[in-house]
Formats: sequence, structure tokens, C-alpha cells
Amino acid sequence: MGPVTAGVLQLFALIGALALVHIPLGTYMTGVYSSKKHLWVEKWIYKGIGADPDTEMTWTAYLRGVLAFSVIGVLFLYGLQRLQSVLPGSLGFASIDPDQAFNTAVSFVTNTNWQSYYGEQAMGHVVQTAGLAVQNFVSAAVGMAVAVALVRGFARSRCGELGNFWSDLVRGVVRILMPLAFVAAIVLVACGAIQNFSGIHEVGQFMGGSQQWNGGAVASQEAIKELGTNGGGYFNANSAHPFENPTPFSNLFEIFLILVIPFSLTRTFGAMVGSVKQGYAILAAMGTIWIGFVLLMMWTEFSHHGPAFNLAGGAMEGKEVRFGIGGSSIFAVSTTMTSTGAVDSFHSSFTGLGGGITLLGMMLGEIAPGGVGSGLYGMLIMAVIAVFLAGLMVGRTPEYLGKKIGTREIKLAALYILVTPALVLVFTAAAMALPTPANSMTNSGAHGFSEILYAYTSASNNNGSAFAGLNADTQWFNSTLGLAMLFGRFLPMVFVLALAGSLARQTPVPVTAGTLRTEKPLFTGLLVGAILILTGLTYFPALALGPLAEGLA
Repeated sequence: MGPVTAGVLQLFALIGALALVHIPLGTYMTGVYSSKKHLWVEKWIYKGIGADPDTEMTWTAYLRGVLAFSVIGVLFLYGLQRLQSVLPGSLGFASIDPDQAFNTAVSFVTNTNWQSYYGEQAMGHVVQTAGLAVQNFVSAAVGMAVAVALVRGFARSRCGELGNFWSDLVRGVVRILMPLAFVAAIVLVACGAIQNFSGIHEVGQFMGGSQQWNGGAVASQEAIKELGTNGGGYFNANSAHPFENPTPFSNLFEIFLILVIPFSLTRTFGAMVGSVKQGYAILAAMGTIWIGFVLLMMWTEFSHHGPAFNLAGGAMEGKEVRFGIGGSSIFAVSTTMTSTGAVDSFHSSFTGLGGGITLLGMMLGEIAPGGVGSGLYGMLIMAVIAVFLAGLMVGRTPEYLGKKIGTREIKLAALYILVTPALVLVFTAAAMALPTPANSMTNSGAHGFSEILYAYTSASNNNGSAFAGLNADTQWFNSTLGLAMLFGRFLPMVFVLALAGSLARQTPVPVTAGTLRTEKPLFTGLLVGAILILTGLTYFPALALGPLAEGLA
């Protein structure tokens, strides 16, 4: 079997597995967020945090809950890192420096999981499990809660309430993420991923020196890292490390974990608004973009010319021979089109156009299918923009799911789509203009510019993957990337929840002969076109200076 055939078969197997669980998982999540009953363990949690799960919240109260919980998470994780040297299970590692502790705390709380450190040489067992792994669960649950709040905004009418943040948060962790992660961790252990709390071991002598590895609860963290679209690895090599991702099967399984909740949430959306066809329309838009990017990535990496490429079967530089070009291409597209950021190959070593595809996947806003929760609410914002464009073309007041898209709604949607590009481009321009940040670039020219552009695109979109080749462990990058992650996570949430509150207060508009049928393929095509055109117009100049210039050279 040739490498191209193997890659295509992996893609088909992945699509089949996602299709198999789409309806049952999406329906189950609908029941989770619609249920009026509380499990006994949930009642204990509510009692412990002093929350009333049955109290409905306005969008401002919901937002206060999101922000308060996240601030506490940042402070706790920052303190845990600063105190690491005196904690048990530290493996002898020193406490984390203030700027890096800030960067890491913000990174994991915002579901970004950007890492400017070597995990196996910096973080002990307590920080990894009680700090980073916990945030992998709760940061993902926060994104899902905000998405569900927006869906309720579309589903409800003549009320300003969006549910209860604490209830949505706890249910997301207890009923969805923990059971799925438990099963996924067992599968990964069966594949060969390690799961222990061992210390540092010397494994051999190499070229006059020794090689040392430390153990850890790797399989359990790997499971939620992918399932919650987090991405932070136990080891610096991330999912290219055999302790995290041992076999081609585990590689495909991890890609499945990355995509399963974001794709299934479209079913939850359709069921909650009373029309599963609306969910299928969003799913079709997500799937079209994702499949198109995977095929384009495979083409760029398989078809490169030259004797070395021909002998290797394609552009194998920076890729694991266990996974090959097919598995690496699917993983790279899936991780950058969600907010995951895990890597099983190094994107800096992809071809110029291949690296550009990973960049563009993040620049789309990570909505195909996007992160858990964030992908769905990002796509719904783009749907609002698409119906607004359609309304301009036909001279009719735009409507989506029976809600009018008026001045307030379109302003909030516009602010949402402008925040992230502003963060990316302003921080990139500042880093290129100032003398000190540029010293962190390993490469010059277009590739060096791509390193900087990728870093701020990854941080602002809460992705977390790195282009490699950039020394980001400096005060400048730890601070500015931390700010980009904070603003890129919470400013869009402000606009999403404000939009949800505005929609929930409306009276539904009856369907007429002139209503745009947003469940039809025509709207799906319009939505895909709007996403690609808006992103192209926003980022094309920056892409032309980086990956396009390199790829066409």
C-alpha cells in the first residue's frame, strides 16, 4: 500500500468514526444541558462552591461567572508554579519564573496550552496533575458553557436569561468530559502510552552522556488534552513523543478525540433550537472546510518535487516515520482548525504552502470544527454575518432562526470577528518592529516572519501550537503572548454572551416566503464563502509576506 492510499484510507476511517458517534453523542449532550435534575456529586460541588444551580442568569451575570472562575484559575495555577520547589512530587524541579508562570497560567486557563518550556524538564507531578490537567477539564467546560448559552439565546424568546453558568460548567465536566476522558485514557494505555508517577530514570549512555526520562500520568492527560481541544503536552515533543502517542492507531484515535465533541455539538445545537436540519447545515460548512484543508495539505506535502522528496515519498522533514505524511497532515489540519495545538509533527518543517495552511486554519477563527464550544459559537457568529450579507444583497432585514439581526446584533458580531485579527496583526507588527523580539527568530526572511506571525496567531486564537524555531521563553514573548491569550479568549466571550442576551429578549419572527432558508445547501455555500473571503481579505497581506512568499519562491 502506498503512502497516499494509506493517508486517504485513514481519512475515510476517521470520517466514518465521527459519523458513527455524531447523533448519539450530540443527543446525549442535549440532554445534559437541558436536564432539570442534578447528580449527587454535582449537588456536593454546588454546596462546596456556594452556587444555586437552579437560578437563571442574565448575560451579564453569566459573564461575571465566567470571568470570576477564570481569574481564580489563573491565580491558583500561577501560585502552584511559583511554589513548585516546596511541593511534594516536584522531581527536584525549581519554581517557575514569574513571567513564564504568568504565561503558562493564562495559557491553560484560556484553553490555549501554549508552552514556552520543556514539560519533562520543568513541571513536577503536582503541577502537571493538580494544575495543568485540572485546567484541561474546566477550561474546555467553560467554552462549552458559553456555546450553550448562545444556543439558548437563539432558542428562547421574550426573556433575558441564558441558564446557569455553574450548572453548565459542572455538568460539562462531570457528565461529558470525565467519562469520555476516562475511556480514552484506557484506550491510550492499551496502545502503549505511559501512566505512572515514577521519578527520573537514566535510560542509557549516548555519545558520552546519559539520557534521562521522567514518568507521569501521561495517558490521562493526553486523553483530556485532545478531547478538550487543549493541546499541552507532558513532553516537549508533544504528540510526536512515543510515551504520548505510541502507534499509528493511537495517532488516528487522538485525531478522533480532537474532533468528536466539536462536530457533535452541531447536533446539540440543532436539537436545542428545535431543528436538527439547522445543525446539519452548520456541520456541512464545518466539514466542507475541514476536508478541503486536509486534502490540500496532503497535496502540498505529497507532491513536492526533488530527489530527496521522491525517495521519501513526500516532504518527510519534521514528520514522524510512525505516522507518515498522511497521518501528519490530518493531525496538523485538525489541530490548527480546532483550538487544540497538539502536534505530532513540526509545522515549521512543512513545505512553505503547507505551513501556510496551518496558519490559515487558525486565522479562520478555528471554526471548522473549532474548539469544544468555541468552534460552535464562532461558527454561529459567522452565520449571523452570512445572513446579514444575504440581507444586504436582497434588500431585506436579515433573520436567523427566527431572530432579527439588527444594528446591535451585527455590531456585536462585527466586534467578535475584528478582535482576534487586531491582536494578531498589532502584536506581530510590534515584534517585527522592535529590535529585541526579532533576536528570538532562528530563521530570517519569510520563514522567520512566519515564526512570529504563527506565534501570535496561535496565542490570539487560543490554539497553542508553535511553528518551532522561535525562542518564546523571553520576557517579551511570555508577556505579550499571555496578553494575546487573555484578550483573545475573553473579549470574544463578552460579545458572544451580549449577543445571546440580545437574541433571547426578542420575539420570534414568523417564517414567510421571503425568509432565507438557513438549513439549505445554498446557505451552507454562502457561509463557507463568507468565512473564506473575510479571512482572506483580513490576513492576505500578512500571509503574502510569510508562507506564500516562501512557498512560491
